[in-house]
Amino acid sequence: MTGGSKTGRIHSDTVVPAGSPWSAVVPSVHVLRIVDLEGRQGVDFLCYSAADPSERYHAPNTLKKSGTLRLTTGHALYSDRARPLFTIVADSCGHHDTIAGCCSAPSNAMLYGVEGVPGCRENFLTAPAEHDLGWKDLVPNVNFFCAVPVYEAGRLAERTFLDGPSKPGDHVDLRAEMDVLAVVSNCPQINNPAAGGRPTPIRVQVFGPA
Repeated sequence: MTGGSKTGRIHSDTVVPAGSPWSAVVPSVHVLRIVDLEGRQGVDFLCYSAADPSERYHAPNTLKKSGTLRLTTGHALYSDRARPLFTIVADSCGHHDTIAGCCSAPSNAMLYGVEGVPGCRENFLTAPAEHDLGWKDLVPNVNFFCAVPVYEAGRLAERTFLDGPSKPGDHVDLRAEMDVLAVVSNCPQINNPAAGGRPTPIRVQVFGPA
């Protein structure tokens, strides 16, 4: 786990409100930085080849190559064609979930008995729509700043997510290994601890090469 990476000038700098989506194409060798401004805020994340979005983040390839469920500095996010999309070049938190996927209105009803409460899947459907992507293009995602422990015999925590492990200002830096469409859902979840029960803003920055 490291705190910072070498970056060039800022190309974009956006504060994403609590519960909102963000998306953009990050050019090759540029760095995408996601900052948890107030701490304990889960950030759901998907990415696609900008040239051909049918090539997208693939959790099994990522886990097989990294050899761990917990990604951090030096690990890459691989596509379903076994090519790296992003490499994590800095990480001040060290807790990023790769297995639990995103919340949604249907899963909130299934798990917590609440109806009509949208989640990150609905955000993912909103943001990729700007890039002609839809339901069929959504795959299991990375959850930055989220803790989903796996116990003996593969048992998960009773509520899956534990209290958010990130501190105010924690960030993760991702270097694009090609032109990548990055899609963020700043998690609106209030039924489990993924967003500390109180969703807060995040900052998303794109830096040029150092």
